[in-house]
Amino acid sequence: MKQEHVTDAIAWHASEADHPARRAGRASMAAVIEGRKDDWLALFAPDALIEDPVGPSFLDPSGNGHRGRDGITAFWDNFISTIAGFRFAVADSFANGDCCANVATITTTMGDGSTMTIDCVLIYRVDENGKITSLRAHWEPDRAMATVTKP
Repeated sequence: MKQEHVTDAIAWHASEADHPARRAGRASMAAVIEGRKDDWLALFAPDALIEDPVGPSFLDPSGNGHRGRDGITAFWDNFISTIAGFRFAVADSFANGDCCANVATITTTMGDGSTMTIDCVLIYRVDENGKITSLRAHWEPDRAMATVTKP
């Protein structure tokens, strides 16, 4: 995966107020951008669930999500690792209770230089230790696929 400087690849236009779920979300984005698989995996509780996107999709035909260390590792290996570059633009962030919802746009770049833009809401839930117990990414695959541009 292409290495990028996190400050160049995350445009944060949202609240800077400290919150455990907000910290976890930002750490997750940074690890993804920098291709730090082990650091990313360490952010998750052992029985965590990733739904990206929520519901059935080409990334998760059953719509059951990716659960536990094996499921989350497979999600990285099968999807995240196939992307050459990520850029996150976070327009807003709402943190309450054990959750944080980030309104974001993710721009992905493939190895051939093609790009896709994903407008989404990323909801991180953490446990008392600040480990992510769930990541729910609300986005519409058809809408994102319509943004694909070729080099």
